[in-house]
Amino acid sequence: MVIAINTKTLLPGKLEGYGYYIDEIFSRIAKNHPEHQFYFFFDRPFDEKFIYATNIHPVVIKPQARFPIAWRVWYNWMLPIYLKRIKADVFVSPDGFCSLNTSVPQCLVVHDLAFLHYPHFISKAHLRYYQKNTKRFLDKAKIVVTVSDYSKQDIQQQFGLSSNKLHIVGNAANAMFQAVSDEVSEKVKLKYTSGAEFFLYTGSIHPRKNLINLLKAFSLFKKRLRSNMKLVVAGRMAWKTEEFTKLLSTFKFRNDVVLTGYLERNELALLTASAYAMVYPSFFEGFAVPPLEALQCGVPAIVSNTSAMPEVGGDAYLYINPQSPEDIAEKMMLMYKDEALRSRLIANGKERVKLYNWNEAAEKMWQCIQLAATTE
Repeated sequence: MVIAINTKTLLPGKLEGYGYYIDEIFSRIAKNHPEHQFYFFFDRPFDEKFIYATNIHPVVIKPQARFPIAWRVWYNWMLPIYLKRIKADVFVSPDGFCSLNTSVPQCLVVHDLAFLHYPHFISKAHLRYYQKNTKRFLDKAKIVVTVSDYSKQDIQQQFGLSSNKLHIVGNAANAMFQAVSDEVSEKVKLKYTSGAEFFLYTGSIHPRKNLINLLKAFSLFKKRLRSNMKLVVAGRMAWKTEEFTKLLSTFKFRNDVVLTGYLERNELALLTASAYAMVYPSFFEGFAVPPLEALQCGVPAIVSNTSAMPEVGGDAYLYINPQSPEDIAEKMMLMYKDEALRSRLIANGKERVKLYNWNEAAEKMWQCIQLAATTE
């Protein structure tokens, strides 16, 4: 079988959500199925580290597709040419977009419908593209994959998709995320916070992640407890960051907030394992991997009580109302003061992460690919 995969988000030095998902799942699938040929479709020069096996063939398709006009050209004009050229049996697209102009069966991954629930958090051009095309993509695909039961139900409710067509292939924590020794932890803290304990947020910086309310909550925490606790924000500036940047420039506790920028996964794992707790106040997530990575490191997580996050975390997260800086601050103070609670969450987290496994996810995805290739 010839399997083409949209790997545009495998970007060295910029690997994030979709990219991690592709990296974990399709590296395993290609290695586990050497009898099949895999074509990785990039839209720019690629890094050889993403060519995981000899049965993977990288192809660069122009133009670079990062905006709606280029998306239309890449998916609907250029992609069908290359799918025909390689005689693809199936095309897998993990970023929610597929081609409307090919007869090749497609397996589409839609992580969430954030654009429907929080449309003001993305640009108008991107929003129009999603609004116009998402249903068309869902109808065109032979099989649709999503990452949680929450997202599955959301897609069904919003677009009436059949359960037979819609499958769940969830995320998991990367193996690099493990507990570290006190010695390693102290070195990490010296590097980032001059030795102080810290709350950690990891992920890109944009409005849906709710970092404005996190800053407000951290201010309340500092005023009430007067501790030397720091807040570390590990991630790149994405879009619509003006309000965050402006607030931070006048923030009373600016010297207690550390922005690391984008970190490679090995460094991010060390930072996560050295945190006192993760705070993940996102308004909306189809899954939310960073808090699960914290649990795998033996670090408790304070997480929003919305969308798929309670489904993923169960009894292992301390939940917050993301709309309320006061509630976020109260839960940060509770985590800081109640060692019994913190220990219980860490213990629950060790059990919770066992439910999520990349090897199982890769096998489920493989079954979906086969279904897409054979469904009439």
